[in-house]
Amino acid sequence: MSADLPIAEALLRDIFGFSCFRGCQAEIVSRTLRGQHSLVIMPTGAGKSLCFQIPALVHARCAQANPSDKPTLTLVLSPLIALMKDQVDALVARGIRASYINSSLSAEERHARYRACSRGEYELLYVTPERFRNFAFNEMIARCEVVLLAVDEAHCISQWGHDFRPEYTRIQEIRASLGDPCTIALTATATRAVQLDIIGQLGLQPENIALFHEGIERPNLQIDAIEVWGDDDKLKHIEGVFKRNPGTGIIYFTLIKTLMRFSEHFEQLRLPHLVYHGELPRGPRRKVQDQFTREPEHLVLATNAFGMGIDKSDIRFVIHADLPGSLESYYQEIGRAGRDGLPSECLLLYDQSDLATQMEFLHWSNPDADFYARLIDFLQHDLESINAFGLEWLRERLHASHKHDRRLETALGMLKRHDVFDGSLAPMRIERVRQLPLELRDQDNLKQKLQRDQAKLLSLVQFVKTDLDRRQFLNDYFMG
Repeated sequence: MSADLPIAEALLRDIFGFSCFRGCQAEIVSRTLRGQHSLVIMPTGAGKSLCFQIPALVHARCAQANPSDKPTLTLVLSPLIALMKDQVDALVARGIRASYINSSLSAEERHARYRACSRGEYELLYVTPERFRNFAFNEMIARCEVVLLAVDEAHCISQWGHDFRPEYTRIQEIRASLGDPCTIALTATATRAVQLDIIGQLGLQPENIALFHEGIERPNLQIDAIEVWGDDDKLKHIEGVFKRNPGTGIIYFTLIKTLMRFSEHFEQLRLPHLVYHGELPRGPRRKVQDQFTREPEHLVLATNAFGMGIDKSDIRFVIHADLPGSLESYYQEIGRAGRDGLPSECLLLYDQSDLATQMEFLHWSNPDADFYARLIDFLQHDLESINAFGLEWLRERLHASHKHDRRLETALGMLKRHDVFDGSLAPMRIERVRQLPLELRDQDNLKQKLQRDQAKLLSLVQFVKTDLDRRQFLNDYFMG
């Protein structure tokens, strides 16, 4: 055990209010304080963040006792800009010197935080991987000693994961620029293939990193899936869940139009509820999230964007009224239920027609090489018209007979992530278009990605239809 573990235990008690570590937290913290790498897979709500927050505070206390030329810093890489403020606010409320730097800040605010970081005013700093493309940030971070790199939502590193982010492919380069610091990667879900890919993308060998897998078991969650036919059948089962589980709950929908249709049903039934989806303006979205988090016994109808970072322990049920896109997404979403350890119900309602929606989504989220080639040709030769007339003008020229096709949004997002152009997509102000990267020209690679996504969807359908214990099915999928 690390000699610093007693300090860690005191910080756990005095700052976070816990009398002792649970599960493998103590072993992870001890290993991290010895400068050894770890990959941590824990169910949602099991305390992953403490595994890097406590070592960060120990390092900061030791640095105060033994000052050096460079300020000591723990750097947290996270893909979730929307959650950084909430995470940092929670730490600051505990008296921890934490901050974040991302594109939501003005240039003046970012540079003020660069200066503060250079002066050693932060113990933890949250950033996205894209921040390393910024010269001023790199110049600032070079003046700090990054003693610990925490990679949150680590499944985003892996091309085999359900939420792959191309900007995370630079993680090995980022680690090298920081002097290859001790690294801890954390996620709630990762199959064996994803685990190995995460380790490789970090630039590490399996023998140089310890895997801490606390499994996926949440004994207090009742997990079930029922095949249904139409809205009326779904409503019947939803009402049954309400009666069995009075209190706070989330109902997830894939399509906003379906969500709004059910909202109308609930209004007719005089069932109070909140509504959350991506087309709501930022202010109302924040209001719904705050209301749900701080007030008792709310029901929210939401798309899958809702729930990330929700710090609410007493969610009594999570219902999937539509089929989610993968078992990984499903497991992360039901993980928001019952964090207080009390019984909670998780019900997936499967209508055969929902499968067609997800298959259409797979088509939209997997443009082929020819689509990317045609898009880049338009960007290189018709950029003035694209900026003048916008997304719909471009859509009509790429697939005029399929105006509801959403491959264009996916493709533009991928080009933006791969740094193919400068500028913005909303409003449409694209500048300086570069060459299409190899991975978006390689049809075999794109086809393999589509096949992986199709296999994930098939596994989800098998989960619904299995005659076996569904807990065992999940365990075999994630642990096998």
